[in-house]
Amino acid sequence: MPYAAPGQVIGLLGGSFDPAHAGHAHITTEALKRFGLDRVWWLVSPGNPLKSRGPEPLPKRMARAREVMQHPRVEVTDIEDQLGTRFTAQTVARLRQLYPQVRFVWLMGADNMAQFHQWQDWRRIMETVPIGVLARPGQRISARMSRAAGLYAPYRIPGRFGHLLARAEAPAWCFVNVPMNDASSTAIRARGGWSAQTG
Repeated sequence: MPYAAPGQVIGLLGGSFDPAHAGHAHITTEALKRFGLDRVWWLVSPGNPLKSRGPEPLPKRMARAREVMQHPRVEVTDIEDQLGTRFTAQTVARLRQLYPQVRFVWLMGADNMAQFHQWQDWRRIMETVPIGVLARPGQRISARMSRAAGLYAPYRIPGRFGHLLARAEAPAWCFVNVPMNDASSTAIRARGGWSAQTG
């Protein structure tokens, strides 16, 4: 398990990373800047419960992720595999038990915000940790119009105050527009470029 000092703010970016690409790296570095985070942990999942097909083997995805994301304040982890958790709500709950003096912020692309209400115990996630949402191409409107955005509208922190998110008490969320990077794991797989694609 990764080390975290008491009082640190850790951003959590979960996903299958099948494969990791420059878009993931881009929103991670933007999150560090925009949300006042000390570090970001990538949570490379054993599998995504919302996807019907299984991903590439975890060791292969971890190796690729470490090639793509090389930053002194970012750590690529297999925490969910180690904990045996399958859903984000479970993972967040266990991490808060294991690191009681650390503040966590859940990070997601706007595409995930649009379907967040389909996640298991999504309201518990929303009311447990602050959430940072980063715009991805074509998903700005659907994220802002999502069920989660509507229900939790009173708790939204304006993007220009994103640096306050890390110290906010949940529920709290912030949507920021970042320079676009339209890399897509789905498109990379469709091109048959898992092995050849490096960005």
